[in-house]
Amino acid sequence: MEAPILEDYAPFLWVLLLAVGISGLFVALSYFFGPQKPTASKLDVYECGVPIKTSARERFSVKFFMVAMIFLLFDVEMVFLFPWAVKLHDFKVTEQAWVFAVPMLIFLVILGLGLIYEWRRGALDWEK
Repeated sequence: MEAPILEDYAPFLWVLLLAVGISGLFVALSYFFGPQKPTASKLDVYECGVPIKTSARERFSVKFFMVAMIFLLFDVEMVFLFPWAVKLHDFKVTEQAWVFAVPMLIFLVILGLGLIYEWRRGALDWEK
């Protein structure tokens, strides 16, 4: 007879309960024991300790978005590459690795050509 599903998730539920409990405890301790004398400088909005000098509606350079999209592209590539590499080891045992490796090689070549194209266009240069 199989174990109930709840027993499979019990460790996860304990960690979740512990995390929520400790987080709630620290928030409550901060609220009750922290200084509560707001001043204008304490209530002022800041980003990473630097006072805001411009509007939040300021436009970003297109380069910022290009680098962000390239980062996401290669981040997604890594998401596909790690499980593929793990499974490739299993296929090496059965001598069918080439069937499994050729599509990934094509995928990597296409992404590599895209990176070279973007690099030559100057999409990765901040100074331009």
